[in-house]
Amino acid sequence: MSSKPTTKIFDVIVIGSGQAGLAVGYYLRRAKLDFIILDNQPRSGGAWQNFWPSLRLFSPASVSSLPGRMMTSAKDKSSPYLEDVLSYFDNYEKHYKLPIYRPFEIQSVERDDENDCLQVSDGKFTWLARAVVSATGIWSNPYILEIEGSQDFQGEQIHSAHYVGPEAYQDKRVLVVGAGNSGAQIFAELAEVADASWVTREPPQFLPDDVDGRVLFERATQRIKNNASDGAEDESNAQDSHAPKGDIVMMPPVKQARDKGLLTTKPMFDRLTEQGVVWSDGEEESIDAIIWCTGFNPELEHLAPLDVIEDDSKVLTEHGQSVKEPRLWLFGYGDWVSPASATIIGAGRSARENVPALVEFLKNES
Repeated sequence: MSSKPTTKIFDVIVIGSGQAGLAVGYYLRRAKLDFIILDNQPRSGGAWQNFWPSLRLFSPASVSSLPGRMMTSAKDKSSPYLEDVLSYFDNYEKHYKLPIYRPFEIQSVERDDENDCLQVSDGKFTWLARAVVSATGIWSNPYILEIEGSQDFQGEQIHSAHYVGPEAYQDKRVLVVGAGNSGAQIFAELAEVADASWVTREPPQFLPDDVDGRVLFERATQRIKNNASDGAEDESNAQDSHAPKGDIVMMPPVKQARDKGLLTTKPMFDRLTEQGVVWSDGEEESIDAIIWCTGFNPELEHLAPLDVIEDDSKVLTEHGQSVKEPRLWLFGYGDWVSPASATIIGAGRSARENVPALVEFLKNES
């Protein structure tokens, strides 16, 4: 009597080989699990390969590394450049011989009741796993403010995710919108070549010159801890109240713009017209381009078949594990999954803390 053909079922399938996927892969290999990583990019680097060439990290290489292997910076050890990050990621996956397959654009994750596992598909190929890690990040789902007249504006509108440098904006009138680090860095370099203004809803908050991006990670971590304890006052809360205030790290280009008196902002405009904007005082101005540095939303469309996405476009998780589908784990989407997990240092710590629980889950399930 013939038997039914068997289909290979991996212990874990990781979707995405950016910083979160690599960190998870490091710990899965150490646990000696049978896993693969599926990535939609043609080469290593995750979302970093899509950022503007002059981008620099907020923290020194010593604290901007994934587990097991230190990042180095060819130009300035205190603040790695984009090229350092890309080289590091490429070297990292090769050094640890991570089983990464690309490019595969994953379209869906579904339950496979017959095999009691999850099914991952790109529309052409299908893979099965006892657990799935979603680490697709946020870059592919940029957020742009909804402003009256945005469909009428005839000039250029791009998100910071698609900004490639200042050359295209030479001598143009440009608005950079957003009070975060990307807005500060992009405005600082555009102010050198263009008639640029930095537009924010609230005045930007700057960290002291001698403070780097580590404080942002520690603050995010403390915020999560405080929420977990229902805001109870304790020694850590008291310490946090004396921490440096602000969100923007004073990177060298930002410092230079400040020292030249360029680091000023304008309040948000009221609406867009075909040729430009209308400011809050009613003045109209012609604008060539607007660069939206307004953040991202998580990219979770591939998880829709599991019915785990809430009204706020997030997934309920506990220590990275989906509450509604325990075989699904999420890494790298930000504070709502794990403190600062959308950063390199946060991705590493999140994997270190939560992958052991994933390994234990698989042991119990077997």
